[in-house]
Formats: sequence, structure tokens, C-alpha cells
Amino acid sequence: MAEKKQKIARAMVLAAGFGKRMRPITDTIPKPLVEVQGRTLLDTILDRLEDHGIEDAVINLHYLGDKIKEHLADRPSPAVQFSPEAEILDTGGGVKAALGLLGPDPFFVINGDVCWLDGHTSALARLAALWDSEQMDALLLMQSTAQAYGYDGRTGDYVMDPVGRLRRRVEREIAPFLYGGIQIVHPRIFADSGDGAFSMNGMWDRAEAQGRLWGLRHDGLWFHVGTPESIGELEEALHYLTISPAAAR
Repeated sequence: MAEKKQKIARAMVLAAGFGKRMRPITDTIPKPLVEVQGRTLLDTILDRLEDHGIEDAVINLHYLGDKIKEHLADRPSPAVQFSPEAEILDTGGGVKAALGLLGPDPFFVINGDVCWLDGHTSALARLAALWDSEQMDALLLMQSTAQAYGYDGRTGDYVMDPVGRLRRRVEREIAPFLYGGIQIVHPRIFADSGDGAFSMNGMWDRAEAQGRLWGLRHDGLWFHVGTPESIGELEEALHYLTISPAAAR
């Protein structure tokens, strides 16, 4: 694969969802403002983007969106623009509605509730280094299902070939990887996608059919934050990993 040096300069964080499985916590706050070890999931994501050199980020809003605006009012960087949704647009529709703020170049998209620890190199840097606009419409961070903390699924999402091309699992197949909530996408993936609410899954399926859906295996730790009970389990795991770094290896 030819090496491409195009800088990924912008990012979008998906923060519009209802977080229904996290109730009753999310009765009063949106899920991205749930705290793990005293810091919100959203701030942790923005910290990672800032560390990577991202200066501009877009955040979509719907459920309790004003609380996210208030929370970020005093944050100096990255510079945040908001993409409000009168009706929730799902993952694909939410990103497409924000394209005017994101510009014509590839950008990161990160789920607002994802929690991960980097390996030797940051996941964002590894994705950016691998990105190739000539061959890719989407590059997804993939997590091994066997090494995903808190993941209660059994089937996984994708099979990945030795060079990184992805294939969605078929019925009754067990796939070794799940989508880790972090990706780089090119705006062209939304061509002819229509308007309104739709999932990124349809965009990925079309990219896969064209040989333009790729993945990168995460080399750090990844955590699923799905329920109120999972927060305590996650904090316990993070505390153990902090006091015993060898456990992460």
C-alpha cells in the first residue's frame, strides 16, 4: 500500500443518543457526560483528540444537548462546533448533517461513549498513519472480541483479512472483531446516501462491496460502557491496570 501523508485535521464526536441502557444515570445527563475515574467520557475523547493535534471538532447534539454545551463552554481546545439535531439522525445521518462543518477532507468519527487505552502508539496516530484516500472510504478501529472488557456479545462484527480489508460476518458466523467506535471516513462515502436518519452500517456495507472498507486492529485495551453496573467494573479494572501495568500486557 502506498504511503499517504494527508493530515487528518478534523474530528466529529457522536453525542446525540439517548443512552437508554445507562438509565437511570442518563435520565438527567447525556451518556457522553458519564464520568469514569472522575472525568467524563466526552472530555477523555477530546483530550485524546487534542493530544493528537486536532484543532477543530464537531459534536452532534439531541438528547440533553444543552448540558453538553454548558459542560464544554470553558474548554479552550479543540475548538468545538455543535451540530444540533431536531430529530435524532442515527450515526450516518448525524455525520452527513455535519459535513458542512467538517469540510471536504477525511476526518475522524468517534462514538461519544467509547473508552479505550492506547498501546505503544495512540490509536488515532496509528489510524492516521494507515489512512490512504486512494484505497479507502472508511478505516475502522477493530477490537478483538476476546479482549474486549465488558463486551457481552458472542458473534462479533467483522472478519479482517491479512492486509486489513473488512468483511461483515454472515449469518451464524462467529467474527473475531468488533467495531471499536473510532474511524476515519472520507465525505464521499455519503454520496447518494439520502437524507434523514440512517446508520453508518449501510455506508460500510457499500464501501465493503467496493473493496474500500478497511480495518486496523487496536493494540491497546478497549472497554464497553453499557450499563450503570459496567462503570464500577470499568473503574475497578482501570485501577488494577494502573497499579499493575504488567497486567495490561
